[in-house]
Amino acid sequence: MPPSFPHQPAGPRATAEEIARDIAAVNRLQALPTLLEVLCEITGMRFAAVARVTESTWTACAVKDDINFGLAPGGQLDLETTLCIESKRSNAPIVIEQASTDNRYCNHPTPKRYKFESYVSVPIVLADGRYFGNLCAVDPAPAKVADPKIVGMFTRFAALIAMQLDSDMSRERDQTQLRDAQAANELREQFIAILGHELRNPLQAVYSAGALLEKKVTDPALKGVAARIRVSVRRMTSLINDVLDFARARHGEAMGVRIVEVEDIDAGLNAVVREFQDGQPDRQILANISVTRRVRCDLGRVQQVASNLIGNALKHGAPEGLVKVTAQAEDSDLVLNVWNGGEPIPPENIDKICEPFWRESLSGNREGLGLGLYICSQIVRAHGGTLSVTSSQESGTSFTARLPLDADELDQNPGKARPH
Repeated sequence: MPPSFPHQPAGPRATAEEIARDIAAVNRLQALPTLLEVLCEITGMRFAAVARVTESTWTACAVKDDINFGLAPGGQLDLETTLCIESKRSNAPIVIEQASTDNRYCNHPTPKRYKFESYVSVPIVLADGRYFGNLCAVDPAPAKVADPKIVGMFTRFAALIAMQLDSDMSRERDQTQLRDAQAANELREQFIAILGHELRNPLQAVYSAGALLEKKVTDPALKGVAARIRVSVRRMTSLINDVLDFARARHGEAMGVRIVEVEDIDAGLNAVVREFQDGQPDRQILANISVTRRVRCDLGRVQQVASNLIGNALKHGAPEGLVKVTAQAEDSDLVLNVWNGGEPIPPENIDKICEPFWRESLSGNREGLGLGLYICSQIVRAHGGTLSVTSSQESGTSFTARLPLDADELDQNPGKARPH
């Protein structure tokens, strides 16, 4: 049973795995058995098939066989014994009503080898011009198949098969690309996590050296340098922590918080403010931290929130402007607020600023990773709280973190964020 073989540029030979994949793609076309049935009923031919044809192979993908031709899906014919060469040269369908009396094919070896009289084969060409194979029908008896309507039906059915294959292959490519992208993301996040862990030890050594230098030297200028080293290391450590937290979150791990009773949260928050003030003595940070009660929270995480919010205010606020930090207990909440003046956040960006890797800066300042506010939102959420922001030219920009103080609420609803 010879297929047609329209002209196409020579390319790499298809592998057995690729042919098997194409056979599977054809067999996923649910309407194909019906199409083959229709072809046979209308033409009276008793064998029809879709074939995958490469530069060296002819392979049946789907078959309707009522004459015991002996070719099942996956079966192959010797390409050289088919009419593919002629069809390739003409780039046109081949239609034979009665091979034994046909002027062109009566002495051709192919009809004699496969013992057929009537034969129709049209190419299946994909949307990008790639040749896939053929839609074929054959019968040992003559059949009236030269009618343009019959040939047109074969051609339209071949186009329909090509369209469905294009859709299936496109979907498979999309799924493959998605799997590849997911694998690349996982590898990148694993690399980030490993890199972050490996950076911690040398940074700790630099921090200790800076702290020791600050204690030992008496020269005010050197003390200032030592303080800057210590603050810079703290900032670098904060960035690494943000990256590690983000990597863990992308792997589906919840933001880790360890809720304990904190006796003096004021001291912890004031320490964060001092770190920034020591590192940027030319900037004015006004702190009003007066919680004056025990708080159930993860102190290190709350300090991380404060650090990220203050760093964000210093970076994006007015260059010479004031930054205000307040913390107090209000009703059942710990309320931490960081305010700065300067250009406001555009209203259309308010909902984006806590997205990972999103950075907004009217001044062109693109420093940082764009993770700080995202990490803040996740830490606050893990405490069962909320993070909100307001920003206008008149009132400045204000970030407010509200964390519940009620121990019972935290115990019953760990990590559950409340509405604003």
